[in-house]
Amino acid sequence: MEVSVRPFTAEPGFTEDFCAVRDFLVRLNADEVRTPGFLWARWEWAFALPFQDTTALDRIGVWEQDGHVVGLATYEQGLGDAWLVVDPDHRDLLSAMVDHAVDRLSADGRVRILVPDDDAELAGHAAARGLVRAEDGEPNALLDLTSDLHYVLPDGYRTVSLADDWDLRAFHRLLHRGFGHAGEPDYGESELAWRLRSTASPSQRADLQVLVQSREGAYGAFCGVWLWPGSAYAMVEPVCSDPGLRRLGLGRAAVLEAVRRARDLGAQVAYVGSAQTFYSRLGFQPEVGGTWWVTASG
Repeated sequence: MEVSVRPFTAEPGFTEDFCAVRDFLVRLNADEVRTPGFLWARWEWAFALPFQDTTALDRIGVWEQDGHVVGLATYEQGLGDAWLVVDPDHRDLLSAMVDHAVDRLSADGRVRILVPDDDAELAGHAAARGLVRAEDGEPNALLDLTSDLHYVLPDGYRTVSLADDWDLRAFHRLLHRGFGHAGEPDYGESELAWRLRSTASPSQRADLQVLVQSREGAYGAFCGVWLWPGSAYAMVEPVCSDPGLRRLGLGRAAVLEAVRRARDLGAQVAYVGSAQTFYSRLGFQPEVGGTWWVTASG
């Protein structure tokens, strides 16, 4: 059966096309994790947030064989950055996928493609198309969930999850402050609505979205973990803590509690797209990352 390429749907949201790509990413990593930098959860998380440019979705390329997705050339938030994911039995598509990224996913005539550091073949195709290797990229790290996941909370704090009763306004404030925004957030209806939607995409589990809460009800830290049913790997995203409550071990507790819950559901490892010291202190070890290949200047 021949492979054909088509545009992704222009319709935003959790469409049939969204599910087809998500299921491809699940299937691709089912027996071993092949794309630690672009797991199914990263795809779903991008669609759960309001930052995605939904006007360009039909510039994403989807390769199919016999009704099944076997390749993807996509952006995440907006054009200009590209990720290529391919079934190992169809690596002959890589050259065409690089062409698609350059021709369809560029912004102002420029694009950068994230090439896994262990994929010399893809790097070769990028170079052949005139892209050059940059100095920066995206790291990944891996936590063995059979390791010690013990944590201690300060007096007056406990872990809860979004499966419990929770306060949307307090949660919104924590993520606003935890990701470096000064002052109080906008508590308008539309802002709270998108924050709520970000916690409830099709495959998220409320019990794996863990908060550290004070006795007074304030939230000090949050960790979201994504786990596909029956999967042996989980993904950690997002993680934050209130800047006024750091160095109390609240972030550590949120992450370790969330991955412990994933372990209890069958996960053996957890991935995070970061090389921060915070994660190495939790036991995360460097995993294969990626380096940007960019349109040459001139």
